[in-house]
Amino acid sequence: MAEQTNANKYDMLKLENQMCFPLYAASREVVKRYRPYLDPLGLTYTQYIAMMVFWEQKECSVKELGEKLYLDSGTLTPVLKSLETKGYVRRYRCAKDERVLLVEVTEEGEKLRERAAEVPVQVGSCVRFSPEEAKQLYELLYKLLGALQ
Repeated sequence: MAEQTNANKYDMLKLENQMCFPLYAASREVVKRYRPYLDPLGLTYTQYIAMMVFWEQKECSVKELGEKLYLDSGTLTPVLKSLETKGYVRRYRCAKDERVLLVEVTEEGEKLRERAAEVPVQVGSCVRFSPEEAKQLYELLYKLLGALQ
């Protein structure tokens, strides 16, 4: 009987019983699907999602960007440096508060938006979900993110 109890004790350590594993694996696979479409743009996935924020907002602080992307400044700094080197964004200190680092999209960065416009459609064709399933997954993932905050 003790052997059965020990076996049950370790059931939660089985990979098949972990919610985090399919989430992790699916995330990696989806991001991998972006590569053929982002490589011609010279962007990594993280650079791409940062640019999506800049295309929408035009300017934001590094702190705001980190909150939107669920990334820390240590991860964002090399991403922003690379985007700035490519001429897509410009970083500068806030005039009202020198501690705040602002980032704005450049004209070159705006031009990139046109080239990137088809990426969501191209990647979406790789994932065969009905619109209802996609919406449900989207809502569940954001519910999970909210619960983890």
